[in-house]
Amino acid sequence: MSESPATRSGFVALAGRPNVGKSTLVNAMVGRKVAIVSDKPQTTRRAIRGVATGDDWQLVLVDLPGVQRPRDALTERMQRRVERELEDCDAALMVVNGEEGIGPGDRFIAAALRNAKVPVVIAVNKVDRLDRPRTVLALQAAADLGIADEIFPVSARSGAGVKPLLEHLVSLLPEGPFFYEPGEGTDQPRDVLLAELIREQVLRRTFQEVPHAVEVVIEDLEWPRDDLALVRALIWVEAESQKGIVIGAGGRMIKAIGSAARRELERELGARVHLDLSVRVRRSWRADEGLLDRLGIE
Repeated sequence: MSESPATRSGFVALAGRPNVGKSTLVNAMVGRKVAIVSDKPQTTRRAIRGVATGDDWQLVLVDLPGVQRPRDALTERMQRRVERELEDCDAALMVVNGEEGIGPGDRFIAAALRNAKVPVVIAVNKVDRLDRPRTVLALQAAADLGIADEIFPVSARSGAGVKPLLEHLVSLLPEGPFFYEPGEGTDQPRDVLLAELIREQVLRRTFQEVPHAVEVVIEDLEWPRDDLALVRALIWVEAESQKGIVIGAGGRMIKAIGSAARRELERELGARVHLDLSVRVRRSWRADEGLLDRLGIE
C-alpha cells in the first residue's frame, strides 16, 4: 500500500511600504479577492490571511499592515502586529514598487527584515510598467538591499511572474498538514470581509484625510431568502466635515459608494444584496484603544 505524498504548509508574511501592491499580490496568489485594494496608504489595517492551496501544498499569506514608523495608537498596533507575525512565519516576502524604485521606506523595512530568522524573498512589483533596462535597474536595486537570495520580477495586476514566485515560496515551507480546508481563501470573519469591501469603495472616492479617518462596521446581516441578503453597515468618520464629504451633495456620494459596494458584496455572497449604509461621526476613533480592540485591530 503506497503512502500518500507528504504535504507542505506554512505561513509567509508580506512586508512592504504602503501602496506597493501587497494586497493585489495576495489576491493574485490566492486566486480570488481576499484583500481590498486602493492607492491610499494605510488601506490594510489588519493582518489579512489569504490561503493559496495546491494538490499537496498550502501557503497562508499574511498581508501585513504597511510597515511604517508609528504615529498614533492605530499605527502602533499595526507595527506591533508586523513584528509578531514575522516571528511566527516560515518565510518573509518583501514587496517593492519597481516603478518608484527603492526609497528610505524600503530600506527601513529591509533593516527590520535583516534580523528575521526565516528566509526572505523580494518581489519587484509593477514590472509591467517598465521597459527591460528599467526592470534590470529595479532588480539590481532590490538586490543591493542585501537581505534576499531570491528576487522575482512580477506584476500582481497582470499575473506575470506570480507563478514562479509562488512555486519558490512553496519550496520554503515545512512538511505538515493543511491549516484550512482547500476551498477556503481567507480566515477573515465574513462580517470583517464585507466591511472591508465597503471601505474599499469609500477609499476609491475620497481624498486627503478622509480615507484615513474611515472605518466600516457591519451591524446586521440577515438572509430573508437564500438568494437575498440584507446588510446594514455603519461608516465611521472623525469629523462632521468628513461626514458631509462621504454623504455628498444631495446624497450622491453615499449612493455611489453603496451601488459599487453592493456589487462587491453580491460577488462575495453569491446572492442579491440590499445594502443599508449610515454615516456617523466618532471623534478620534483611531486613538481609542477600546474601540480598536472591538474592531479586531490588534
